[in-house]
Parts: sequence; structure tokens; C-alpha cells
Amino acid sequence: MKQTWRWFGPKDLVSIDDTLQAGVEGIVSALHHVPTGAVWTPEEIAQRQREIATMKDGAASGLAWDVVESLPVSEDIKKQQGDWRAHIENYKISLRHLAQAGIKVICYNFMPVLDWTRTDLAWRRPNGATCMRFDLTDFAAFDLFILKRPGAEADFDDDLRAAARERFNDMSGARRDELAKNVVFGLPGAAESFSLDDVRQHIAEYDSISEDRLRAHLIDFLSEVTPVAEGLGLRLCCHPDDPPVPLLGLPRIMSTEAHYAAVMNAVDRTANGITLCSGSLGARPDNDLPGIMDRWGSRVHFLHLRNVKRETGDIRGSFFEDEHLNGDADMVALIASALREEARRKAAGRADWSIPFRPDHGQDILDDQGRKAQPGYPAIGRLKGLAELRGVIAGLQYVGL
Repeated sequence: MKQTWRWFGPKDLVSIDDTLQAGVEGIVSALHHVPTGAVWTPEEIAQRQREIATMKDGAASGLAWDVVESLPVSEDIKKQQGDWRAHIENYKISLRHLAQAGIKVICYNFMPVLDWTRTDLAWRRPNGATCMRFDLTDFAAFDLFILKRPGAEADFDDDLRAAARERFNDMSGARRDELAKNVVFGLPGAAESFSLDDVRQHIAEYDSISEDRLRAHLIDFLSEVTPVAEGLGLRLCCHPDDPPVPLLGLPRIMSTEAHYAAVMNAVDRTANGITLCSGSLGARPDNDLPGIMDRWGSRVHFLHLRNVKRETGDIRGSFFEDEHLNGDADMVALIASALREEARRKAAGRADWSIPFRPDHGQDILDDQGRKAQPGYPAIGRLKGLAELRGVIAGLQYVGL
């Protein structure tokens, strides 16, 4: 398992020097400044590679850009409207440019409107650490009384609506503003950020798009780009919905093993693969993470290893980002399954036998709290997580799984 680290580019407050000292073996990055739907040019790709390869003092880092996260899929493609056909062609061109640069793994997602959703970006834990959290009552308060989405009442039962109203009434103006900002924060480092009016407009444009139709749009997209990726020796891997439940009346199509199975079987090529995010999928109690890895390991091209603690046993409920070896995911069993998959690939002679993983998210601890890096992406919190994951891998290898 290749140890990688997400880096958001020169503006990231966690530097390449920091990642090198953490002992990582590769970098996960993207061209966040390039507008979604536009071509990633060879020049821009090469510039990011140079930035990754160079320390602050000009010395060589020895690190390379191993995984793209993400080459974003535009809203036009997801909705099949506007410039969606041109955006697919641009996506293919970007894939060719990435292949020419020697980058093989391309992560993306197909979530409508928002790339992830949290209600708190720095929720305090009893030990003083902070983490990201999704509070269902706060989210309902946002949906019902801040966004004021038409039809939102039908998505929450009487008790939750009452709790949300009470929560909203108790919020200060500053907390209401903070909650709205947190919910629409989206993917850290993304080129797009949405106002509430933007969110309302995008939601309205999904009124006629059901789960089945959105899945069909994803399959159409993959039917176009996967053969190109396969011909170039690339591996595409779709990130799950985060959280893996319907929100804001929008369809969710990559939240469960059944969702992935439908898409993997519809475009049945090895290049059409999975980003197995233990945090996203693990927010649902009905997702069997080691089992998904056992059954779909041949199509898993990238691993996000993080843990969440579910606060209820409901399919849709509150959760927070826990320490990597705490929470509800059996991280040891998942890593053991990944190591077994690597052994199978190696025995079969697959060139991609080593699966890249990164310590996803982390709690802000120690000096992280003064650094104020991207929410969920602290230096020391991720370093702690990586060290713990490294220990699990070493222990499992020592005992032969």
C-alpha cells in the first residue's frame, strides 16, 4: 500500500516539506484553480509536478504527483445540459495530458451540487481536539429555515422538524451564518464556491432528475471516458457520496455497495473503478467496508482511510470525524482485506498491484489549531493517523495477515 498525502498546491498551509517529513511516498493533488469543465493543459500539469518535486529551499523532494483528486465532473455533465458534451471532450483531453505526464490514477465524484456536507468544521472534542461533524438537527435547521427549500418539510419527520425549529431559534445570527457557510463549503480547494442562491438554483435544476436518471448520466459519462482511460493505461475511481444519504432533495447514486455494483457492472472495465472511502461509506451502518473490499477489490484503485463515529444507528444520522483507529469502521479488517487484494494482484502480475492510500482527514491537534489549514486536512492530525495506519499495515504484514 503506497502512502500518499493530499496537497492543495502552493497555497496549502501544509507544505511539501511537511509532507516529506511525515514520511509519505507520493502526493495526491489537483489543479483547483482551473475552472470545472476546462482542459487541464500540459503546462499547468507540469507546473504542479514541479511544485511537488521541489522543497522550499529548492532541493528535490523526491515526491511525485501520483493521484489526481479530483479531475472534477461538471454540473452540466451530471445534468446533461448546457455544455456537457464539450465538457466530456475536454475531460478526455485532460486525461490524455495526464497520461502523457505519467499520472495513472484519477479520482472524481458524481455528487450533485455539493461535494461534501458538514455542519461543523471545528467541533470541539473532550480532549480539546477539533474535528468536522455532521449534525442532522443542525442540517435540518439549515434546510428548513435558512435555505428554505421548497418541499424540505417532507424530508424530515415531525420530531426532527420540531427539534430543528428549536435549534434554529436558539442560534445566534453568527451561528446561522456559520452553519450556512459550512454546509455550502464544498470540496476544500475547489475552484467553485456556492452562495445560497446558487444552491437554490442548482437544486431546482435537479427537480426532474431522479436517482435512476442521474445514474444513467454517470453511465453515459463513463461509457465515453472509460475506453479513453483504458487505452491510456489510466485508472478512474469514483468517490462515494459524502454523507452517503439523500440531502436537499437531491439524488444520491454512490452511497452503497449496490450503487457501486450497478455502475461497475454497467461499464465493466477495470479502468472503471472505486475510491473506497472508509469515512464516507462508513457513515452508514449498513455498509460492510471489509466486505466491499473483499468483493470489489479488483476495481478499487484508491483508498481513503478515515473513521467516523455514528451518533445513532439510523441510516441517516449525525456523525463526527473520529481518530483513525477509533470510530465505527473496523480499520484493521479493512486494511487486511486491502493487503490480501494486493497479494492477489501481485500473483496475477498486475502492474497496479500496490494500491495508493492516504490518511483521509484528521482531527486538529497541537499546532494544527494555530495553523488553520484546509478543514479536515491538518498536518499533525493526519500525521498521527498515518502513523497509526502504518503500524496496522506493519503488524498485519508481520503476522502474515
